[in-house]
Amino acid sequence: MTRSYLLGSTMALALLAGCKDDVRPPAAEPETPAQGEAHQPAAASASAPVPVEADAAPPPPTQERARALAQRFMIVDGHIDVPDRLFESRAKDGSLAEDISQRTEGGDFDYVRAHDGGLDAPFFSIYVPADLQRRKGASKRYADALIDMVEGIVRAHPEQFALAGSVAALEENFAQGKLTLLMGMENGSAIERDLANVSHFYRRGVRYITLAHSKDNQICDSSYDRGHKWKGLSPFGRRVVAEMNRIGIMIDVSHISDDAFAQVMDLTEVPVIASHSSARHFTPGWERNLSDDMIRRIGADDGVVMVNFGSGFLSQASRDYYDQARTARRHFMSERGIDDNDHPSVEAHDQAYRAEHPPVLARVEDVADHIDRVVELAGIDHVGLGSDFDGVGDSLPIGLEDVSRYPNLIQVLLERGYREADIEKICSGNLLRVWRAVEAHAAAAAPAR
Repeated sequence: MTRSYLLGSTMALALLAGCKDDVRPPAAEPETPAQGEAHQPAAASASAPVPVEADAAPPPPTQERARALAQRFMIVDGHIDVPDRLFESRAKDGSLAEDISQRTEGGDFDYVRAHDGGLDAPFFSIYVPADLQRRKGASKRYADALIDMVEGIVRAHPEQFALAGSVAALEENFAQGKLTLLMGMENGSAIERDLANVSHFYRRGVRYITLAHSKDNQICDSSYDRGHKWKGLSPFGRRVVAEMNRIGIMIDVSHISDDAFAQVMDLTEVPVIASHSSARHFTPGWERNLSDDMIRRIGADDGVVMVNFGSGFLSQASRDYYDQARTARRHFMSERGIDDNDHPSVEAHDQAYRAEHPPVLARVEDVADHIDRVVELAGIDHVGLGSDFDGVGDSLPIGLEDVSRYPNLIQVLLERGYREADIEKICSGNLLRVWRAVEAHAAAAAPAR
C-alpha cells in the first residue's frame, strides 16, 4: 500500500502506487480454454444431452453472466485499506468522518458498492506505519487502535457487517448474507520483539501478518528498503514464522525481500499467501512484485498469489509514469526546501503535474494478464484477488475503480475461457484452502486437553 504518511494527498498516494439474489448462471461452461490444463473444457457427460427447446431463451450476455457469478460466488479480497483511510480522516473527537455502511463519496469501499460488486469478505488491512518502529510500543498500540475501530464498525452495523476468525465462521456469515470484515496485519513490527504478541493479535482476530512493510524491521528485510539489514529473516523473525504456524496465522510474503521470501519458504510448515502482489514479469526488476521463480515456489508449496490492482503493479508504462511523477515532486520540494508532503504548494504542484502529464493507467485486462501469468506458472489453484483498494490512491485500472467492479474482471476471465469452477477458485476458493490448511496445522499442534 502507498500511504499519506509518506507523501500526503490523493496524488501523493498515486505517485507511490507501486511502493495504497441467488442467481444461477447458465450450466454450460465456456468451450475455449485460456491457457494450461486448468482451463481445458470439462469432459463430456456420459448421460444423454438435454434437448433445447426451439423457443428457449438464449443465455444471458457475458456481462450479465459475470454479474450473476459475482453474486453467486463468495468473493474474498486479500487486501483493502479501509482502516487506514478511516483512521486518517477521523474527527478530532475520534468519530469517523465516513459511514461505510452507506454509500460514501470518497474512497474505494463502502457497503453499498461492495454489495453491488459481490464482495463478501475483504481482508481489512491493519496497517502499521514503518516510522512507528522507532518508538517502543507505538506499533502495537496503533494496530490495536485500528482493530478497535473495525470492531466498532461491526458493533454499530450488525445487520450489514460481521467478523470471522475461522473459515467456518466466514461461511456461516456468507450464508446469512452478511459482509465479513476479516483482518490482516500489514507490517509485523506490531509484534514488538515479543513473541507473545503473535497470540495477542490472533485473539484480536488477525488472520494473516505481512511480515514487513516499507522498511526493514525486527522480523525481516523489506523489498523497499535498500539496507537489507538481515539479508532475509532475523533470528527473531525465524521464531515468528514458527509461532505463526503454531498459532494459526497465515504468513503474507508481500513486501518482503527476495532473500526473506526464500528463507520463509524454507522454514514454513504451511502454505503462504501473497496478499497483494502481482507478477514481476510485467514490471522487470521491481522487487515488490513476485518473480516467476517465487510464483512457482508459492504454487509448489500450495500457497496463493493474490493479484494487486494498482496500475504501478500491473504495467511498466504506469510504473514509469509514477516514477517520473515522484521524481518531479521530490525535485520541486528540494528546490524550495520543503519537507512537508502536505504543504499547500506541494498539493498545487501535484495538480499542475497531473494536468500537464495525465496519469498512465492500466486496464482491467492487465489484471487478467497477471492472473494468466500466475496460472501459467503455478496453476489455477494458486491465484486470487488482492486489490489494494483504498491503498493505491487514484492509480486503479480502468474498469476496476472500486469494489463495485469485480464483475468486470470476471467478465474478462469468462471471455478468456476460464471455467466457472476456476473463477470461483480465484474469487475465494484458493485462499480458503490455504486458510483451512493453516487452521488444521494449528489444531494438530495444539496440546491435547
